[in-house]
Amino acid sequence: MNNLFRNSRRKLSQGLLFWREVGDGIPVVFLHGAWNDSSEWVAVMEILSLGFHCFAPDLFGFGESDYPNIHYSIDLQVECLAEFLQALKLERVYLVGHSLGGWIAASYALKYPEQVYGLVLLAPEGVETEALDKNYKRFQSLMKRPLWIFKILRIIRPLTKVLGLDTQIEQDWQQQQLMLQNPTGSELLFLRQLPEIRAELVQNKLDFVTVPVFILQGGKDSSDALAKSDSYVKMIPQARLKIIDHVGKSLPEKCAAIVAGEIRDFIKG
Repeated sequence: MNNLFRNSRRKLSQGLLFWREVGDGIPVVFLHGAWNDSSEWVAVMEILSLGFHCFAPDLFGFGESDYPNIHYSIDLQVECLAEFLQALKLERVYLVGHSLGGWIAASYALKYPEQVYGLVLLAPEGVETEALDKNYKRFQSLMKRPLWIFKILRIIRPLTKVLGLDTQIEQDWQQQQLMLQNPTGSELLFLRQLPEIRAELVQNKLDFVTVPVFILQGGKDSSDALAKSDSYVKMIPQARLKIIDHVGKSLPEKCAAIVAGEIRDFIKG
């Protein structure tokens, strides 16, 4: 197996873009989720490195790529991806996207269908569900909540346990820490104005997707995540869905071998 990874940087219009690269053959570009960077794909890419030329960029505002002082949007990430593929002279590729990366991949395929062989989307974001308004308000509130409130709540944990609030408080604290550690992902998903987020959702455009689409979803993921994957399948005529029953979130890292095998079968199939 050719598993010698190559780490590279290229100056693009928004700054330096970092990517991981391995293998040779059919070009496959992996796009990470909102709470990750390209490292989440390393195990999958290593498995696929024989027969596939794998690329995994850190999107701008993530990982080892630059963090330009700009207003982040899905369209911006799509255009940066287009510039990246042009710089590498990759005329047509398979796109594999997880979570936020799935939203960007679907948006890219809608804008540049001639450059995409097919899409593999893992628990993709980018469509509206009944929980959108609720989650938007919740995460906006979490980012505004002072850290000292969580410190006090942790001090009085015996009382919060009695009141049945301990689990929710711990989940909120962990989510706030995750969002603080990933400001660009937070901005793209929750911290922009809601009309702007809605304007970039793809549910009203998915019937225009012309390339083959395969969706992977963890069966133990949240009901909201399951609803989003179901929406993609219903709105894309040629889409196919595979549920991995025993897994929740973080599909690329928790079941890399299964994910790699499914990607290989989709491309070769």
